[in-house]
Amino acid sequence: MNTVNAPYKFKAIYYKFLSRGLQCAGTLYLPIGVNNPAVIIMAHGFAGIRKFRLDAFAERFAEAGVAAFFFDYRNFGDSEGEPRHWVDPKRHQEDYYEALKYVKTLPEVDANRVILWGSSLSGGHVLTIAGKQPSIAAVIAQVPHVSGIPTMLAMKPINLLTAIGAALRDILGNSLFKSHYYSPVIGKPGTFAAMNSEGSWEGYMQFVTPDAQWENKVLARTFLKIPMYSPSHSVHRIQVPSLVIAGSKDTVTPAATTKRAATKIKDVEFHMLDCTHFEPYTGDCFEVNISIQLEFLNKHGFCPQS
Repeated sequence: MNTVNAPYKFKAIYYKFLSRGLQCAGTLYLPIGVNNPAVIIMAHGFAGIRKFRLDAFAERFAEAGVAAFFFDYRNFGDSEGEPRHWVDPKRHQEDYYEALKYVKTLPEVDANRVILWGSSLSGGHVLTIAGKQPSIAAVIAQVPHVSGIPTMLAMKPINLLTAIGAALRDILGNSLFKSHYYSPVIGKPGTFAAMNSEGSWEGYMQFVTPDAQWENKVLARTFLKIPMYSPSHSVHRIQVPSLVIAGSKDTVTPAATTKRAATKIKDVEFHMLDCTHFEPYTGDCFEVNISIQLEFLNKHGFCPQS
């Protein structure tokens, strides 16, 4: 695999944009010395915030001459919104659309070369949006959530029943008493959490820095949303170049399901990495992963030509 040159320094610019009347926080990494660079719009996966290693990806993109705008969803991180820790695919997609509209107004970047980037749950978001939004230029989805059914079937029956009970408690409590019920985002095997498979605790918690505005909890109503969310149903509509990366050892978003979904995309490049769900963010697997992504961007003309 060839290495894309990364000669550019970059500067960070902080922005606020509105989504449904609430301010969302975003950071633009802008390569210095590149006129009207292509720009990648990025947000995190399940209950994540932009401080959880999105900057590491954005830094490498910017060094290669591609701008990167990464943001927090409403109700997360530095963005406004109550109640906090609300994972909802529809709301997240609304935030992506608003980020897209906002970024296209920035004079520093090329509004005609916008790439959507997502990982895990947000990988599903960008695949869904790419099938509906003709104004984007490409899409990158790593270890994406593509089907809710495998996610549901992967849960042990007792955990599934606990999740349904927690979701109903949250929904009814909010309707009757304006209260909220939370469940853990991440847990060790044998405990109840949205993600509790082997290695998930260690994989997720490595992102949580002391300064992060994050708690290990999510509104339990999400347990009735995620099983019904299957971006694979719409990926056949994607007409732009697409990169899909799966992990052969992924126990959160199964690789076989991801591969089947990728085959439905007209212009797709698919890679299977020898990794778990969380390894593409760090270490040697990150280096392989980001190299694939940079090669894809270079191949399709988004990196400046030296």
